Amino acid sequence: MSDRVDIKPLSVNQAWQGKRFKSPAYKEYIKELSPKLKIGNYDFGKNPLELFVRVGFSSSASDLDNVLKPFQDILSAHYKFNDKQIFRIIAEKELVPKGMEYIEYSITRLEHPLILRVGESLFD
Repeated sequence: MSDRVDIKPLSVNQAWQGKRFKSPAYKEYIKELSPKLKIGNYDFGKNPLELFVRVGFSSSASDLDNVLKPFQDILSAHYKFNDKQIFRIIAEKELVPKGMEYIEYSITRLEHPLILRVGESLFD
């Protein structure tokens, strides 16, 4: 099934009223995750990027999309790129035993990003 809906997408920032603050759990997550990320000089420049994320959840009730934005923000701070450079996200969910949760990821340059012009559609 595919479709195109002509509507301006609503951002997370627009979806919530008032200023949002990082929760204590998010701050702790940043402290725990950041040292586990690869260290190196990864120069993504201003290139369009693709982010691949595979998440191992121990609960089938976990929403895949709920982990993407916080993880993406942490990656962009760690690897020093602007998350607006991400033109494509590929995300997968896997069910794993409790205690075996994980996040696997890759960030790659998009040599030929698909950029549609006004009036163009993938579905025409």
